[in-house]
Amino acid sequence: MRLAAAWSWRLLLVGGVIAVVVFLVIQLRLIVIPLLVAVLLGALLVPFSQFLQRRLHWPKWLGVAVAMLSALIVVGGLLTLGISQIVRGADDLTAQSLVAWDDFRVWLLEGPFHISEAQLNAWADQALKALQEDSGVLVSGALSVGSTVGHFLAGLLLTLFTTLFILIDGRGIWNWIVGIFPRRARAAVDGAGLAGWNTLQSFVKVQILVATIDAVGIGLGALLLGIPLAVPIAILVFLGSFIPIVGAVATGALAVFVALVFNGWVPALIMLGIVLLVQQVEGHILQPLILGTAVKVHPLGVVLAVAAGSFLAGIPGALFAVPFAAVANVMILFISGGSWKGGSAPPTGATRSPLWQTVPKRPGFRREAEPEA
Repeated sequence: MRLAAAWSWRLLLVGGVIAVVVFLVIQLRLIVIPLLVAVLLGALLVPFSQFLQRRLHWPKWLGVAVAMLSALIVVGGLLTLGISQIVRGADDLTAQSLVAWDDFRVWLLEGPFHISEAQLNAWADQALKALQEDSGVLVSGALSVGSTVGHFLAGLLLTLFTTLFILIDGRGIWNWIVGIFPRRARAAVDGAGLAGWNTLQSFVKVQILVATIDAVGIGLGALLLGIPLAVPIAILVFLGSFIPIVGAVATGALAVFVALVFNGWVPALIMLGIVLLVQQVEGHILQPLILGTAVKVHPLGVVLAVAAGSFLAGIPGALFAVPFAAVANVMILFISGGSWKGGSAPPTGATRSPLWQTVPKRPGFRREAEPEA
């Protein structure tokens, strides 16, 4: 009983702290989500910027500028291409959807199921009523992640500025965070952070590779079948692949729907087979061999993390669930392994960035690594 009680109050205390942290994250979601997106972008762009500086001997400002501009050009180009293609084919998609619905309605009324007009109208009314009842939840959920124009623009600017500062002085920012902890814990925190950062970099690189393979496979299948909007479908598959499970199902269903509306049942079934084949290759080959090695999280853990993230924060939660679980797993294993004992963290004031020269200092205060005048 004493042992159970000792574990109980400790678990309650830890659970309370975690609950407070989750509550604060939800309340500050308009800041936390852009910050996490910037960290993911930084994990991708920092190695590229360092490659330009160390291997090609470019100046730091040029390496950072090229890395930022490359990301903006790639993302902006994909979004511009996808949106332009969707807008161009929106009218045809709407018209074909109405035609397909009329054909499906006639088949239900005159087909083997012998559904009456009254039953079909009753089902349509029930679906419309359910949609109206859930519209408040859908709208509030969209607003909760900052989907309004103002919130989106503010989050975009915050993401860009945070990514820029990570590229300029990421190590200096991390040294400042390490300096917040007690001196005896700094070696453990610094080593765990480095391990988590390496894991995050591996996750981002591998996820881009997996997303590219998914987009090429499904987009090429749609192109060979003569399905319209093949390019937007491939772009949506690429972007949706960053959300495990949910993104693949949603984008695959969209590809099958477009094939059904424009090309009929047979191409839709073939498109469904292509989507399932690509997802099976991803789930049984790419995920275990490539992503599993980089993330080091069991598939069950991935499913539970995505489910928990979706429940707590919707689409952003599903997006960040797997990298968060992977980084937390590596950091906990590093600290529990004890390899950091006897090591020393870098001095908290050791930074070469001129940004830290703008930070005001208290009178008579001198950082540990600051040289004597």
